[in-house]
Amino acid sequence: MRTMCGGTVFLAAFLLFAVEPMAAKQLLPVLGGSSAVWVTCLVFFQGMLLLGYLYAHWMVRRGRVWVHLGMLGAAALVLLLPVAVGFVLGSLGMDVQLNSVASDHPVTTIFLALGASLGLPFLVLGATGPLVQVWWARSQGGVVPYRLFALSNAGSLLGLVLYPVVVEPNLTLVQQRGIWALGFCVFAGVCGWMAWWLRVLWPDEEASAALRNDDKKVIDGEVAPTGRKWMWFLLPMGAAMQLCAVTSHLSQDVAAIPMLWVLPLGVYLVTFILAFEAPGLYRRWIVVRMLAVVLASLGYALSKVDTTLPIGMAVAFYLVEVFVACWFCHAEVYRLRPASAAGSTEFYLLVAGGGVAGTFLVAIACPLVFRANYDLAIALLVTALLAAVVTWRDGWAQRLLWATGSALLLALGVMLHVGFGRHTLMRARNFYGSLRVTQAEIDAGSEGEATGEAYSSGTGPVRTLMNGRIRHGTQMLEADRRRVPTTYYGQDSGVGVALRYCCEGRPKNVGVVGLGVGTLAAYAQAGDRMRFYEINPLVGPIAWNLFTYMRDSPATIALVEGDGRASLEREPAQGFDVLVVDAFSGDAIPLHLLTRQAMEVYRRHLAPGGVVAFHVSNSYLDLAPEIRRLADAVGMQARAVESFAVPTEDEYRATWVLVGGEDFFARPGVEAVSTAIREQAGLRVWTDDYSSLLAVMRWGR
Repeated sequence: MRTMCGGTVFLAAFLLFAVEPMAAKQLLPVLGGSSAVWVTCLVFFQGMLLLGYLYAHWMVRRGRVWVHLGMLGAAALVLLLPVAVGFVLGSLGMDVQLNSVASDHPVTTIFLALGASLGLPFLVLGATGPLVQVWWARSQGGVVPYRLFALSNAGSLLGLVLYPVVVEPNLTLVQQRGIWALGFCVFAGVCGWMAWWLRVLWPDEEASAALRNDDKKVIDGEVAPTGRKWMWFLLPMGAAMQLCAVTSHLSQDVAAIPMLWVLPLGVYLVTFILAFEAPGLYRRWIVVRMLAVVLASLGYALSKVDTTLPIGMAVAFYLVEVFVACWFCHAEVYRLRPASAAGSTEFYLLVAGGGVAGTFLVAIACPLVFRANYDLAIALLVTALLAAVVTWRDGWAQRLLWATGSALLLALGVMLHVGFGRHTLMRARNFYGSLRVTQAEIDAGSEGEATGEAYSSGTGPVRTLMNGRIRHGTQMLEADRRRVPTTYYGQDSGVGVALRYCCEGRPKNVGVVGLGVGTLAAYAQAGDRMRFYEINPLVGPIAWNLFTYMRDSPATIALVEGDGRASLEREPAQGFDVLVVDAFSGDAIPLHLLTRQAMEVYRRHLAPGGVVAFHVSNSYLDLAPEIRRLADAVGMQARAVESFAVPTEDEYRATWVLVGGEDFFARPGVEAVSTAIREQAGLRVWTDDYSSLLAVMRWGR
């Protein structure tokens, strides 16, 4: 019995967290590789977990074994249907990918796609833990084995770690889906057999009626007050807010490191394991003091809007904070757990409800309500308020400490609002991030996010578009310098070389995937045509109204909203002399722009002798060898162009990869500045069915 229950719970949790990153990866191409995809997926997964716990709660009171067997069979059947097995990138999913509505309504797209493909299997997997714990308690005649919840989180952690390290580098998406579907069928068979074996434990009519009337559960010998049930909800909500807020802040405001989201989620799961498997390690008087220190330290760090810590130190600091905060919340909710089997499903239901509320507030509500990113400050305030409630009976010292801390964190939100407004012309926020346009007389110490190097420009007003810490472009506003291309697009950069030598003596036709502030329009002359593709609907109006590159350009400028590749797929051949692909400096790399199928699309849109220019400046990824493999696969050549910083012109060091024909690279000006790209052993050509960032990570950075 012990082996059956433990194995079933572990397998269910492993399958849950093995499919989550796989499903999120399949959705990234639909939404342009935005880092918000993962956080929004967390909302869906938490919501389905809540429905699973609700189903378990109902099954314990009114269900019958044939109902659960039917649910298991239906979920397995859904996975075996050809359309559903394709999930998002299958025969049904590709239509979604090419639908421009996806980028207009990203949250709806995520919920519909995941619900149609994973809804029922995820619900059944989520319900397994609470159900099996009740089966165990009834069969053994003892208390609820909450250690199974720790085992469940251990399975989740294993699934989370294995995906980027083992699964993604070695298996295609088709293979991943097939193996996962097979694993689910094994789980359904084992769980169904155990449910049938234990069918005598299902409630009869009298037991069901007694359970439905058992609203007052006995906990530690006392009647459970309503306030205690509220804490079952609020403490997990605080932990979920910490997880989402720290994940978002790390990815957007600390370091644009791919797969960084794995670390906070792993820490979150570890705190669940500690709370439910080793409750003896938790000492409130120690943890609340640690919590006060980390909240005060992080609050102080956030108040320094224009100051940054070294990336390694910052990541470690935020992980320590989320560990202490989530351990406090999860250990306290474990301390308030019910002792009876009848109350355990309600306990898990409210715990899941709190998780849904926390992720919803950070991932969906905050971007709708606030124009700037105050998510982490709000999460810190909620954690302090929860600590005040939990420690209220511990004496006046704790009351004063947490009341003061809550007041200071509320003041932090006001300080952030003031700080974000400093030198700021506008702020806006949506699914794709928090945008801010700043202006200063001297752009002193500006940091190129992709290279991690700081430069100081000359004097004069400088306007900058920021998305978190990532600069999407700057412009010098002096009359004689307004049309000078800055940042990564200087005259000696790869794109500068391509535009200089592509069309000597005739007008240029240029396509650009990724608008930024429209810097490349500075290269356009009368008679040229430039066509920009931009997925974020906020960027176009900002580039046109707050920057003048496009307005000052004598060329014919067109802007296409929506994912660049999806738009190119729908359009007839454009005959571009240069096609610029500039979308790889953030934390969520849009890998669908770097596959063999994408290269075929780009080649179809090139004029004879045309070139594709990839901007690959990135501190954490070396994409050049992969682009070389892609160029070889489609019969083209690839060479790199490195440019150095020119502080007086506000130019950053930049790395570009140019992909074209032999004739283009034979031109003396191109051959002199471009270099061969080394071949990396063991690197596979990326396709729509296979890609892995693990092989191109720069671990030393």
